[in-house]
Amino acid sequence: MQNGKLSSYGTILAIAGIVLFSAKAVLVKLAYKFEISSEHLLLFRMIFSLPIYLILAFINKPAQKAKIKIKDYIWIVFFGFVGYYLASYFDFLGLQHIKAGLERIILFVYPTLVIILSRIFLRNIITPRQIVAILITYLGVIIAFWGEIHIETSNIALGAMLVFLSALTYAIYLVGSGWLIPKFGVVTFTSYAMIVSSLCIIIQYLIFDGGDIMNYPLELYLICIIMAVFSTIIPSYLVSAAIARLGASNFSILASLGPVSTIVLAYFFLGENLSLIQILGASIVIIGVYVISKKKNKKKSIQL
Repeated sequence: MQNGKLSSYGTILAIAGIVLFSAKAVLVKLAYKFEISSEHLLLFRMIFSLPIYLILAFINKPAQKAKIKIKDYIWIVFFGFVGYYLASYFDFLGLQHIKAGLERIILFVYPTLVIILSRIFLRNIITPRQIVAILITYLGVIIAFWGEIHIETSNIALGAMLVFLSALTYAIYLVGSGWLIPKFGVVTFTSYAMIVSSLCIIIQYLIFDGGDIMNYPLELYLICIIMAVFSTIIPSYLVSAAIARLGASNFSILASLGPVSTIVLAYFFLGENLSLIQILGASIVIIGVYVISKKKNKKKSIQL
């Protein structure tokens, strides 16, 4: 019974983290009304987050400190750089060449990449139910966003490649998370990885930008603080905790709820239209999520 509860708890953590991360898109749209650049917005998000990550990293020590080697810390630096910095940067560059609808469809190849990488590096078994769940969620995401695809650029191949690189780097982070979290613990691993990511963004600003960031309206800074707390800090720990319980492969499939929750949040907070075709696509994604969630719970029950 306890294992079954762990699976359900992990699913709840995953959904909560995914929804909070998805709220970032709504907050970004609100922030863009103040004519802020994407680089400055990303910088504010991480600057306001960094103090919390530093405090929690100082308070919490690695769970299995005696078993941790220097190479494990090197891996954390790598995954922090790749997962929350490089993936975001590739995504931003790709969006300069393709529309958001196509970007979301390409980006959500990462559940497949996670499962393939887990099979190659961790020797995880790919189950038929995982394949079915991926196909169902992909179908739902494509249906939900198909109407938003407008090819109006000659650099669509470049944009698509950059977004694919974003999906690949995020998949690498998820697989690395599943491997390192047991050694460091959820809070410690997440804190270390996010500190690395924050420092990368700050260094990028100092080297390539250096523009004035002190003359924006107060409302913008408040939006960035909300984004830092509710769409960065809290969900980053929820996602790590979910991966620790469900595994990277199953979490990546649950993450297909991300674009769906973005649609719903945009409808309520930004007044954007919610079409019947989007509702249909969202429903299909939820079916796919149910398939993988049912698989996890069933597996735990058999173990009992």
